[in-house]
Amino acid sequence: MRRLVAVLFVTLLAFVAGMPAAMAGSPHFIDSAFTINRDGNTLTVTGKEAGLGDEAQIHVVLEATGLCINGGGKHPKAVNKSSFTAQGDFPVQNGKADFSLSVEAVFSPNCSPPMTVAFTDVKVTDTTNNLVRSFPGTF
Repeated sequence: MRRLVAVLFVTLLAFVAGMPAAMAGSPHFIDSAFTINRDGNTLTVTGKEAGLGDEAQIHVVLEATGLCINGGGKHPKAVNKSSFTAQGDFPVQNGKADFSLSVEAVFSPNCSPPMTVAFTDVKVTDTTNNLVRSFPGTF
């Protein structure tokens, strides 16, 4: 009986020792870690992704539509609506990655007071893991 237990133990030990050190993760955005701030013509989105396993880095893309809004809260011209994009690579540490990206809306002609800039259709994509998070509303 002892010999059987010893053989089983050695077999189990060999199996565990032969497994890879890091297993694939389960990538996901941490929804509560997202912040979206607009300061003038600039929109900044920060966030966190977890479950990344042994990846070295992730590639994140921020997309948003910028609008020039008049004093009455209306969007007067189609030419004052543009898509803006920012992207970057962010390191993974302990299976997590923090990121921050900003886009600046630049219009021609300028969106000057009393007009203000607003952003809609805000979307963050991790192209490394095919994750997408969209944010409804206007910022």
